[in-house]
Amino acid sequence: MSVAPPVPRLPSLNALRAFEASARLGGFSQAAQELNVLPGAVAALVKKLEEDIGAPLFERRARGVRLTPLGERALPGFVAVFDSLGQTVRDLRREAAPRKVHIAALPALAELWLAPRLPAVRAKHPDMDISVTALEVPPNLKRVPFDLCLFYADASDRGATVISSDELLPVCTPEIAATLKSPMDLDKVTCLTDSAWSDDWRIWASRSVNGWEFVPKGPVYSLYSLAVQEALSGAGVLMAHRSLIEEHLRSGDLVAPFAMSVRLERPMSLWSLPGGRGNKAVDDVTLELKRLATLND
Repeated sequence: MSVAPPVPRLPSLNALRAFEASARLGGFSQAAQELNVLPGAVAALVKKLEEDIGAPLFERRARGVRLTPLGERALPGFVAVFDSLGQTVRDLRREAAPRKVHIAALPALAELWLAPRLPAVRAKHPDMDISVTALEVPPNLKRVPFDLCLFYADASDRGATVISSDELLPVCTPEIAATLKSPMDLDKVTCLTDSAWSDDWRIWASRSVNGWEFVPKGPVYSLYSLAVQEALSGAGVLMAHRSLIEEHLRSGDLVAPFAMSVRLERPMSLWSLPGGRGNKAVDDVTLELKRLATLND
């Protein structure tokens, strides 16, 4: 009587992903952020994997975890496997939906620069399916489900295309501007600040008025678009990024009370992630956004 050999049982795929992400990123918390789960769930999955293989993969320490020699030897193989798996999934999605493009963008750029231009992109490419996700920092991993990134960034570091240079300048309604004779008058009015760009006031003041150490007095907003709306309603003076409020300057709803502006060190840049490279739809969107950007130059 023949006996079939036992089929080897592989560990849980989720446990393997938890180990690979934790080892690659340097900790359970970082892996949890990438996998969109709680750090405790990642730790539990890694612990289960260690029980399955019969040896520890991480050394637990008060300040975090560190790979054991066994974990270090295993990591390159797992990274290669999950990179290959991710590429295969991207290829499947691209073939299934060849005209779908997913853009990751800084929230302010997504709302105030990209969104107003998407109708023109769709009009030029009506078969295109474009989605946008707002992120505070650019994704830089091989497996993120994005094709394009739009952020303020050094273009040379990422092989990016410069979409537009930008500059800082205070803006407000004409009524408020009429009360401002010099930059020093900003001490007497409400100043509006975006929390993500809280240093913008200092940068503009120090470069425009011989090292002036100006401290703005007024509310701070977590959404730049909300700060813009407050400026439009006459709530105070906003330290603005010109590219994001250009239409309001053209209409006269907002004005620049002073002639001084400061060029941002990092331009608005657009670049492809691994999932978007070699994709004609991504190239079409990139070319159209570049064309639309030049219309305001």
